[in-house]
Amino acid sequence: MDMAASLQAATETVVLKLAEAIAQETGMKNLCLAGGVALNCVANGKLFKQGAFEKIWVQPAAGDAGGALGAALAAYHGYLDLPRETCTSYDRMQGSYLGPQFEQSEIERRLTAVGAKFEVLSDEALIEACASDLDRGQALGWFQGRMEFGPRALGGRSILGDARSASMQSTLNLKVKFRESFRPFAPAVLREDVQNWFDYDADSPYMLMVAEVHSSKRIAVPEAEKALFGIEKLKVARSEIPAVTHVDYSARIQTVTVDTNPKYHQLLSQFKAKTGCPVLVNTSFNVRGEPIVNTPEEAFKCFMGTDIERLAIGNCYLRKEQQDPALKISYENAFELD
Repeated sequence: MDMAASLQAATETVVLKLAEAIAQETGMKNLCLAGGVALNCVANGKLFKQGAFEKIWVQPAAGDAGGALGAALAAYHGYLDLPRETCTSYDRMQGSYLGPQFEQSEIERRLTAVGAKFEVLSDEALIEACASDLDRGQALGWFQGRMEFGPRALGGRSILGDARSASMQSTLNLKVKFRESFRPFAPAVLREDVQNWFDYDADSPYMLMVAEVHSSKRIAVPEAEKALFGIEKLKVARSEIPAVTHVDYSARIQTVTVDTNPKYHQLLSQFKAKTGCPVLVNTSFNVRGEPIVNTPEEAFKCFMGTDIERLAIGNCYLRKEQQDPALKISYENAFELD
């Protein structure tokens, strides 16, 4: 823990000093970040808070994989000499939903082929059912539209849960992810509500900014529990959304807008209407050791190998208790811990 904390502190020092020097030398107000270190969302959050730049944009696949985008842009503008156009929206990646998607008829055919039992609901009925499930504390597999490009689940291939639940963090880690219980989860929050729940009022569509939970949403830690150490600290609720609040009150935020992901935004809005809370736990739709699910078959397999209670693929709605028990598989001991 000490080694990790020291490396993080040194990284933050270098990033902040570099950014400050660049701001002074260039006078520019906007900063774009890419490369593996740009995935360090804690450093990104402190860079934003530093205020040397008015706007900061982080490439959602800020690592080796994202180099493909840079190569394509370099060829497009440099080799083909095609002009760059001014972007009037947040960015042209439109939420980074660049992967494959499946038509409703194909989803139904594929699920039927693997023996899944499902209902086909209208958009409104699906959103209502899923929001109600989340309000009851159930874990929801959410497979909608195009898959995300990059290492973060952004509402295309996600597992969602109730951020208000004190047990949701350990439940998802132990019963769905099959990994250490201390690992924090990220909040997905309606963009229009982010400033009311976090000390942050800007876009963070790619879950690459960390900010603290707003003081009005925090819960004072009792004196007797302040002396706790390590994992024991995680058992103390620190805010109204404990499932996404780390021990230092921080959270890795994903802001959700209606223009980039209307169905995801609708689900969050419906959950807010039911509970008054516009925040959900959002983690990638996979178990430890496997990549994020890409097809309906992979989503169903993960659903049947974990304690996820509900699954929404397109307009197909699946309840765990209605599935054939013979299709259940065991992931728990399939992979070593990271």
